[in-house]
Amino acid sequence: MILTVTLNTALDITYRVRALRPHSSHRVSEVSERPGGKGLNVGRVLAALGHEVTVTGFTGGATGRTVRDQLAGTAGVVDALVPVEGPTRRTIAVVDTTTGDTTQLNEPGPAITAAEWSAFQETYEHLLRSASAVALCGSLPPGVPVGAYAQLVRTARTLAVPVLLDTSGEPLRRGVAARPDIVKPNADELAELTGSHEPLQATRNARRRGAHAVVASLGADGLLAHTPEGHWRATPPVRAHGNPAGAGDSAVAGLLSGLVEKLPWPARLARAVALSTATVAAPTAGEFDRTLYESLLDRVTVTAESAAA
Repeated sequence: MILTVTLNTALDITYRVRALRPHSSHRVSEVSERPGGKGLNVGRVLAALGHEVTVTGFTGGATGRTVRDQLAGTAGVVDALVPVEGPTRRTIAVVDTTTGDTTQLNEPGPAITAAEWSAFQETYEHLLRSASAVALCGSLPPGVPVGAYAQLVRTARTLAVPVLLDTSGEPLRRGVAARPDIVKPNADELAELTGSHEPLQATRNARRRGAHAVVASLGADGLLAHTPEGHWRATPPVRAHGNPAGAGDSAVAGLLSGLVEKLPWPARLARAVALSTATVAAPTAGEFDRTLYESLLDRVTVTAESAAA
């Protein structure tokens, strides 16, 4: 079983409009709702790849009930979310169907009490005992300690469960120091962490801070990986057009599934890039265009990079 953690779960709502114009009203042509938050997106992609997945994190209120109701219909995903008093947040994506651009509005999430955080930690440790790997994903809701991910990384390491961390800012800085197996920042997050805007140098610096392996997302240009086994750049053969929301989460699913399946790093990276690109072509986060994914998988270019920056 692969475990994914989404401390700040969400109900993702996507509006599609012909053209998004500030200071004007819009007629929405299509509305969709999905359980959201990075770890839930990762879990759905992992399940679509055939893995057994358990998702945990916090959920509460009427929005939380909607999230759980929709998760109940997701094949291969087991709901182990921890109930809280506050309402689960909503995220609003407004897609301009003419340009393909997306405007994202993210609510902050419920305030988590000390008792709720303690209850989650007990659930997390129990679930880890049956997990082959764990992904810690996304932002922290109010009330959760800024060092929460560092604590969760240490718990996973104590139980010898491989852990992938995908977050940003101070939670990422503290989490990296706890020595996760993989971190997957985007270029901006990596620059904020290391102070370097040169991706190869920045990935080296991130490893020096404690991460066993660093895989940096370069957007449409693919992934850059710095690992103990080698250094690689993975580039998609085409640029997909569509909604980029969730593309990074699909890359995490590719990396984590490759880890569990013991694939060599180049194969993991190729899978991650193909999934990420195929997600841009899908209508919502947590989904991917399977036909496009399968056509891309053998055409992703993975090249060795020099260890010197």
